[in-house]
Amino acid sequence: MSQYATISGTKIKTIADLQAMKQAGQKITSLTAYDASFAALLDQAGVDVLLVGDSLGMVVQGHSSTLPVSMQDMIYHTQLVSRGRQQAFVLADLPFMSAATVELAAENAALLIQQGGAQMVKIEGAKIATIQFMVQQGIPVCAHLGLLPQLIYQAGKYSVQGKEEKEAERLLADALEVEQAGAQLLIVECIPATLAQQISEQLTIPVIGIGAGVNCDGQVLVLYDMLGIGTGRKPRFTKDYMQQGDSLAAAVQTYVAEVREQKFPGLEHSF
Repeated sequence: MSQYATISGTKIKTIADLQAMKQAGQKITSLTAYDASFAALLDQAGVDVLLVGDSLGMVVQGHSSTLPVSMQDMIYHTQLVSRGRQQAFVLADLPFMSAATVELAAENAALLIQQGGAQMVKIEGAKIATIQFMVQQGIPVCAHLGLLPQLIYQAGKYSVQGKEEKEAERLLADALEVEQAGAQLLIVECIPATLAQQISEQLTIPVIGIGAGVNCDGQVLVLYDMLGIGTGRKPRFTKDYMQQGDSLAAAVQTYVAEVREQKFPGLEHSF
């Protein structure tokens, strides 16, 4: 049996499928997932990519940032999501300090794949040497540029990146570099929509945005945000789909449809 087939024989999406979607101009849909039940629900609703994000530190564990999340946490939640999905592509975050050296990054990425069941790992920042090393070891890599939550203590606050011309030029250069280093997917967070469009058009790999405008190759949101779960101020780029749906499944289906039809994000969700 193929490594890309489940016990039932259902084909699991691959990076080649996501690449084909970009080439065909079909928007990629993604949401975070942290357990088997939600993974199954999102999968059945047509979500293409399930991101096991270190955002679980905030929305599941109750921390004020993603920094306390451990490798053990990430492996555990990736296992849950991998068990619950039937078709969706599973992407897992490398948490804070798990990629402090190139060797450590590769070792931890291998654990997410071997033990967790991830098909690809995501790393924050333009860590070119680390990306190159992981790719050389056969590890599929997604880069993450723009707002980097793991650097919150350095930055002091969450804010839009790339508003100034020099910063925008650096982000575009970083995007081109991570692709050249071998990254097969890129997530851009909280950057101006015009910059995100430029990056998406210049890169051959799929570019998925969060708070980056409608012209990326796909969109991702934190599941709890799009379901209106939690207290406190929500980021501008989120939308509560439970206000439109009469069930969790209906809310996710509406999100998927709006991303596919380029109705989300709107101008009110962009920078």
